[in-house]
Amino acid sequence: MRVLIAPDSFKGSLTSVAVARALAEGWRRARPDDVLHLVPLADGGEGTLDALLAAGGWQALPAAAQDPLGRPLDARFLRDDAGRGQAVVELAEASGLSRVAPDERDAMAASTFGTGQVLAAAIGLGCREVRLGVGGSATTDGGAGLLAALGARFLDASDADVPPGGGGLERLARVDLDGLSPVLAEVRLTIASDVSNPLLGEHGAAATYGPQKGASPDDVRRLDRALATYADLLEAATGRAVRDVPGAGAAGGTTAGLLAVAGRFAGLVVRPGVGEVMALAGFEEALHSCDLVLTGEGRVDAQTRFGKTAQGVAERARQAGVPCLCFGGGVTPEGAAILAAAGAVAIPVVETPTTIQAAMAAGPGPVERAAERTARLLGLLGR
Repeated sequence: MRVLIAPDSFKGSLTSVAVARALAEGWRRARPDDVLHLVPLADGGEGTLDALLAAGGWQALPAAAQDPLGRPLDARFLRDDAGRGQAVVELAEASGLSRVAPDERDAMAASTFGTGQVLAAAIGLGCREVRLGVGGSATTDGGAGLLAALGARFLDASDADVPPGGGGLERLARVDLDGLSPVLAEVRLTIASDVSNPLLGEHGAAATYGPQKGASPDDVRRLDRALATYADLLEAATGRAVRDVPGAGAAGGTTAGLLAVAGRFAGLVVRPGVGEVMALAGFEEALHSCDLVLTGEGRVDAQTRFGKTAQGVAERARQAGVPCLCFGGGVTPEGAAILAAAGAVAIPVVETPTTIQAAMAAGPGPVERAAERTARLLGLLGR
């Protein structure tokens, strides 16, 4: 059989590259003659760069940047090997939640400035077709930090720059976009995101994602008010209403900030993250030459229907008439039903009653053994 292995990461445990290798290792033990094609995937969040590097056709280039709290770090972005001027920037690389320790999370102070530095580095090296994956942020600053790195200024009543982070936007009195780099007019930017939240309100950036970034209930209220002020001034400066656009709340409102200045770019669109990574990794080409697809994610549950990689893979496989199996670190009945509706079967990886922490610390072994058991089952069925 020709088997396409295209999982997402098991977040907090294994990268998508490690999951793909574990599935392949277990499968080979039972079916050494099968032809395996590994295409690790991501949804535009953390792990996107590594997944695309594994697919080939890209090179990682360094970029000096700041982490969410303003500390220096060495970040990366990808540039295509073919010289077409394409780049992939991962917001989580510089501004991700994984860049701060749990006890350091500060939703009021965290800034996307570092992501703007990486984006500027890619543009400075001649990349004019840029994809920005915005998952996994530590920030709730509406993308103000990113825009500041590109030349915008956010000023208080004294015409001084407001402090970084969403908390600094409480003092915002004026937006100055005159300093935005004119080179942006040559850049086509694609935002890869699977979030549908608006910028403000009970389903907005602060309320939905602020608590996991360290925001207290009072912080959430303050951030939402600050983002409302930011939206008022940004929309007035650009003439673009963005606060209620589905997905504007992605990455703490970063999508809203970029949508507001879309007119400064040669083109700016928002597309599903999973689909963008699939296209860049060559998933479709591999799909149409295989007999079976293996995918996976850390937890297959009710959230799987909302733009998760496993759901995307299952739907594409169904459309192509290829059977699909999904390995989950954990599988709930709701998650299994969602995948069944897409024509896929969910297979739990967990082998014994355990805690989430223990399962995440178990490494690739359980994934390998689940793949081996499944491959042997196919053998018993004469496949």
